[in-house]
Order: sequence, then C-alpha cells, then structure tokens
Amino acid sequence: MDLDLFSYSWVALRAAVDGLSDEDFARPSGCAGWLVRDLVCHLVIDAQDVLITLATPAEGEPTRDAVTYWEVAGTPPTGDDPLDALTVRLAAAYEDPGLLAFHLDDVGSAAGRAAGLADPGLRVGTRGVVLTVGDYLSAYVMEWTLHHLDLVAHLPDAVDVPAEGLARSRAMLEEIAGAAFPTSFSDADALLVGTGRRAPTVAETAALGELAAKLPLVLG
Repeated sequence: MDLDLFSYSWVALRAAVDGLSDEDFARPSGCAGWLVRDLVCHLVIDAQDVLITLATPAEGEPTRDAVTYWEVAGTPPTGDDPLDALTVRLAAAYEDPGLLAFHLDDVGSAAGRAAGLADPGLRVGTRGVVLTVGDYLSAYVMEWTLHHLDLVAHLPDAVDVPAEGLARSRAMLEEIAGAAFPTSFSDADALLVGTGRRAPTVAETAALGELAAKLPLVLG
C-alpha cells in the first residue's frame, strides 16, 4: 500500500539525515544551489505541510489525485523564488546542524504519526485543491524519494533510498510523462534524468527517443 510506503520512505529519509555528520550539512545536495542543510530545512517545512494538510478537512469531490497533485514545469528552479531564498536563510540561522536535525526529527516524527492515524478516505485541502488523504500521502512518496536522492547525491555512505519508493515514484513519473522510461534506465536514473536532476548521456538520450523532448519534468 502507498500509505505504508509513505511511512517507510519518510522513516528512511529521516534515518539518512540522522546519520549525517556536522560536516555533511555543509556539502552540496542534489538540489541545485542548495547545501544539505538547506535541503534538511526544506524537509522540516515539508513535515509542517503534512501536519497542516492532514488537519485541513475539505468538502466536495477531489479535484486531484496522487499523480495530478503535481504541477509540472519545464525548467528547474533558479533559487530566486522567495520561499527558496527563505529556506536558505532559515537553514543558515540554525548554525548548529544538530539543532536542525533535532527539529526535523521532532516535527517529522509528528507528521509520521499523524499520517499513520489519518483515515485515507477523508478529503483534505492544500494549495487550493482537494484530495483524499490517501492520494495526498501517496503523492508524498515521490517527494520523499526525490529528496532522498538529493540528500545522498554527494554522500556515498548515507542510507540508501528504498527500492520500493524508487519504483513507485518512477511509475508515477511515467504517468505524468505519459510514457515509460526505457528498461535500460534504473529507477533512480529515470527519476534523476526525468526531473532534470542530471542531464542524460548521449546514449540515454538516444534510448529515450521521443520522450527526450518532454524532459525535464520539474515537479512542484
């Protein structure tokens, strides 16, 4: 079930953060322009969003599902977005990486517990749309998986990204793209190339065929 996968992916991501050294927080992440500390600060905001959304019931029929929840752009963020800039400033304000890690563990644990207690059939509102709790949490499997890839991009000894989350996220990205990635692509490579986290090689571009013209799919 995707709800179990939400929890599994979130626990794995937080375990990866918990295993970081103080020096790791100052290393680059897979998010362009962000250090690991900036990404971890973003995860705190993500956890707050989960708590807020689960406490925001909505009426009416759902307007989005786990796949259509995502807004798709064709160009990666530049870092000029006010929220992105605020995240960097907030991360720097912590100074002690241990405080940032503690905040993520505190708020992240609460978000995980709230998700486990939520009725997947209930409807919630976020970003001006209505989803079932089940679809909202399923969408976040993609969020956790992509950011776990971002976290470990330059940290080879960090906790691995769960294979189940990679497979489910690839399947969702293929639904968004309206086409399957070549079987020669690993799930991680499909996500990295598909979302513009790295450029495809010449061989990968050839294998992608017509799908190459649709990439990257920048999710927000």
